[in-house]
Amino acid sequence: MKEKIIYSDEPIGKVRIMSDFLPSPEELALKEETVKVTIALSKSSIAFFKKEAKKFNTPYQKMIRRLLDEYAARQS
Repeated sequence: MKEKIIYSDEPIGKVRIMSDFLPSPEELALKEETVKVTIALSKSSIAFFKKEAKKFNTPYQKMIRRLLDEYAARQS
């Protein structure tokens, strides 16, 4: 960025307050213990996760694990 940014005191428009959804540094630093399991999933589910994971350059297994973790956390 070679051009200098010029800031002004203009209104920024409609503001929407969002809840804090980012994990704390402690949560980021801790690695959770994992257990290897074998599970049979439908081809369509795996295809969906592979497609979505490719968009975000992340392993599809990690997306599935995080989905299950989030579901379990909200059930307790």
